[in-house]
Amino acid sequence: MKNTLKVGFWELIARIILKNRIAIIVAIAALTLFLGFQWRNLSMTYTEANLLPKKHIVNQQYQDFLNKFGEEGNLIVIGFKDKTFFTPKAFAAWNELMTELKNSKEVDLVVSLNDLKKLKKDTIAQKFQLVSLIDQSQTDQAEYLQKIKYELFHKLPFYEGLLFNKETGSIRSAVYLKKNIVNTEARKTFIIENLVPKIEKFEKATNIDLRVSGMPYIRTINAENMKGEIALFIGAALFITSFIFFLFFRSFRATFISICILLLGVIWSFGTLGFFHYKITILTAIIPPLIIVIGITNCIFLINKYQQEIKIHQNQAKALQRVISKIGVSTLMTNLTTAAGFATFMITGNDLLFEFGFVTSINVITVYLLTLCIVPIVYSFMPLPKEKHLYHLSKNYISSFLGWVENIVKFKRSRIYIIYAILLIFSLIGLMQMKVSGSLIGEMPKSASFFKDILFYEKEFKGVMPLEIMIDTQRKKGVMKLSTMKKMDELQQTIAQIPELSKPVSVVNLVKYSKQAFYNGNPDYYELPTSQEQTFILSYAKNATKNTKDNLMKSYVDSTGRYARITTFMKDIGTEDMARVEKQLKTKINAIFPEDRYKVTLTGKALVFQKGTTYLVDNLIESLIFAIFMIAALMAYLFRSVKMVMASVITNILPLCITSGLMGYFGIPLKPSTILVFSIAFGISVDNAIQFMAKYRHDLIQNNGRVKKSVFSALRETGISTFYTSVVLIFGFAIFTLSSFVGTIALGGLISCTLLFAMFANLLVLPALVLTFEKKKAKKEDYADD
Repeated sequence: MKNTLKVGFWELIARIILKNRIAIIVAIAALTLFLGFQWRNLSMTYTEANLLPKKHIVNQQYQDFLNKFGEEGNLIVIGFKDKTFFTPKAFAAWNELMTELKNSKEVDLVVSLNDLKKLKKDTIAQKFQLVSLIDQSQTDQAEYLQKIKYELFHKLPFYEGLLFNKETGSIRSAVYLKKNIVNTEARKTFIIENLVPKIEKFEKATNIDLRVSGMPYIRTINAENMKGEIALFIGAALFITSFIFFLFFRSFRATFISICILLLGVIWSFGTLGFFHYKITILTAIIPPLIIVIGITNCIFLINKYQQEIKIHQNQAKALQRVISKIGVSTLMTNLTTAAGFATFMITGNDLLFEFGFVTSINVITVYLLTLCIVPIVYSFMPLPKEKHLYHLSKNYISSFLGWVENIVKFKRSRIYIIYAILLIFSLIGLMQMKVSGSLIGEMPKSASFFKDILFYEKEFKGVMPLEIMIDTQRKKGVMKLSTMKKMDELQQTIAQIPELSKPVSVVNLVKYSKQAFYNGNPDYYELPTSQEQTFILSYAKNATKNTKDNLMKSYVDSTGRYARITTFMKDIGTEDMARVEKQLKTKINAIFPEDRYKVTLTGKALVFQKGTTYLVDNLIESLIFAIFMIAALMAYLFRSVKMVMASVITNILPLCITSGLMGYFGIPLKPSTILVFSIAFGISVDNAIQFMAKYRHDLIQNNGRVKKSVFSALRETGISTFYTSVVLIFGFAIFTLSSFVGTIALGGLISCTLLFAMFANLLVLPALVLTFEKKKAKKEDYADD
């Protein structure tokens, strides 16, 4: 190892820590106070996670769309399927609800049945008038409401798919929030304090179950659920890790010291987020409990070493000095590898993952430094541990377990390798069955009420996730040319035939409705005008919307008339199905729109997320490979032995393969939440390998190069800590399965699974590989002994 990592250096560190105990405690308290004040900068995120880099072509296309048409994710839909709606009592309650929402300062527009407009021809002024569909003075008459129901479902095809489903009788209203509040706290305030109470009031008055959805609503309720889970995770992580810690050490003071360190880790991790003004997202929300789970392992290593030393010589000063000088270097390396596993997320080009990787890697190191300082300092003020506190070091079940491990490694290495090979083949077969998938809603809680509402809209209106098609005619007022309209109509017919997509909406729908209105509302004329009809029908439409705020075309055609948009909504489909739909649409677009005259772009939140999923999975695979090579390089730097590096990497690659194989067999797709597992798990699982290797190298020097003696002495000393830390980590990460978020459940469950396999690999495979790689030396030792 380098001079800076020699024992002499760590003895110096030990002296500095133990001679400056009060100063260090004061410094830690001051830093804790400072980082505690940074909590005031914390807030939940109000924007959606963008998985693509800002300069990615898909992001640029989406931003170009937003620049021309504004924010698209400002729609909240409120719907129902109930036969009792067209009664005076229910309709009056609905009218009250929609009127109150329309009058809210956060709402830009409400399109609802109670004040629905229809086009009517004014032959004198030669324009269309927007007149109310419903005469409010007659809504107390049941017969009148039934008449309105008939007219809506049979004479207004313009609103079909937009406000009602003709086949099932479902009805919904569209509430458009002001675009400037969509990504702010005002959105949350409106939904939680205004919208939700009004919805509940309506349901109580009518017994009609309202279904609420739309990205602003989903994001808000999702964020509230996430906020509630932060406290759950921190509490569960503290309880389970401290409980298992106490079961192992049977010491209240050791447990109390560890809890205090972990609480400091939580304060520092939140403080770091606040210091950098990072928002709390679904990923950064799990940093504090992650620090608890990872930080407890440092406590185990240091306190276990302290108690081992006390049991040997009963000299507290010597024990504390050795805790720092002997364990300090190995735990530094284990924490560096863990931090490296998280730091690889910083190279993905994704802001969300960069923040997660950056803050977590910083706090992994800081919680290590806290443990390295606090454990020796606190114990220096305490009396020596009693015999009952040291009893766990000689427990029969631990001794028996390690004896079994030693026997297998010593006499049955061939069996270990056969099992390794079988598991590897089994894993590779499962690995080939893995699929890449991901969806905007797929990671959200399945048990949440809004998720059931999403399923309602998928069934009744084919989804709520917007997919946009922007058409650039490359000339002013090119959109309103009949040839362009016909091409758009042909594309819309294709969209309507794709099962995963809803009925599309564009200026074409309005032009068709204009023709219907021109022919006195006859639904048989809901179609594009002929070339002869076009001039006077469109002049009617232009006169109707001139100088008014009710311009129905402004959301679907830009101010120059050059750009048009077609909006459809998509079901929650996976990456593979999305690619098929995209290909189908692009094929039709290329066939309809000549490239020299039109530029057509597919965009929208749904597409951006799907593209982001594929991009992120590819980049996270690269980051995993980078993590493996980086950690291998770090170990090569430390041990200066290719054999040692190979043994450690081979040992810890197997658990990753087994986990990925199980994912393939159980149909768990590769997506952002599951691909995170591998970099995190590898960075943590290799820690035990480093502990073993560091102890092995130390004992090799002490034993004059005797391989077997060094391997088994290292296995006996590090085996206890490996077992303890692995059990704590397995149960610690398992607390994430308490989440209601599918991605977080997968993260916790799969990491726990990986670490379970890693524990047995580091206890059995690693020492076996070391003995195999040093076979010649081991044989010479046997001959020398004979």
